[in-house]
Amino acid sequence: MSVFRKCLLLNMLLVVTLSNAEPASWYKWRSKLNAHVTCSQTSPGEGWEQLAQAYLDARCERPKPH
Repeated sequence: MSVFRKCLLLNMLLVVTLSNAEPASWYKWRSKLNAHVTCSQTSPGEGWEQLAQAYLDARCERPKPH
C-alpha cells in the first residue's frame, strides 16, 4: 500500500472518530469555604466540590439527559 493511501485511510479514520465526539458537560461547583456555586466544565481548583447533575449549557440551566 502506498504512503498516500495509508495517509488517506488514516485521515478517514480520524474524521469518523471525531464526528462521534460531543462537547464536554458543564457542572455546578460549590465552594467549601462559603457555599458559593459556579458553573464550569472543569474544577475551579482546590476547595470546590462538584455537584452531581451535568448540564448542556454554560449557565447550568439545561440538564443533560441521562
